[in-house]
Amino acid sequence: MKLILFGPPGVGKGTQAKRLSEKYHLAHISTGDLFRAAIKKETPLGQTAKQYLDKGELVPDSVTTGLVEDILASPEAAVGFVLDGFPRTVPQAEALETLLRKHRHTLDGVINLVVAEAELIRRLSGRREAEHRSDDSEETVRHRMEIYHNSTEPVLAYYRKKNLAIDIDADRLIDMVTQAIENAVQHNRVKVQA
Repeated sequence: MKLILFGPPGVGKGTQAKRLSEKYHLAHISTGDLFRAAIKKETPLGQTAKQYLDKGELVPDSVTTGLVEDILASPEAAVGFVLDGFPRTVPQAEALETLLRKHRHTLDGVINLVVAEAELIRRLSGRREAEHRSDDSEETVRHRMEIYHNSTEPVLAYYRKKNLAIDIDADRLIDMVTQAIENAVQHNRVKVQA
């Protein structure tokens, strides 16, 4: 199974990606986790990424794409993967398509998690206090939503044209969202190896 989990900030991509990767033994490719690890280690990349993330902005494509390629080239990704937080722009989606061909991967589907924006802002603002995340202040959250609408929503249209996008209502219990994803994946005959 080779999937992209798609949706706005706070929709639950990370939670669902982790669940799918554990159940199906897939590589979980989270650009957010990659950036947070680099920030924690205070690497030059981490410092650069932090400057963008603290303002709610996207990290430059070249940096993000390079991190993703390293994982797509790994033996773990050959079994399958769940991309979480990438691609976020149409140029990233096009670069991903090139990387997938280069590493002989075929994308099986794009799961689009859907939640009302007011609920997302509530979730993210609460997450900041629980997890002490500087990228979840209310002002930053609203800026991230604006970036999502302007830069990332066109990526969904890109995948809809390729008939890869599957919409899932993610405004319900986590277990119900996971089950809906699994049902959609099964119904769309995405390759699943349990």
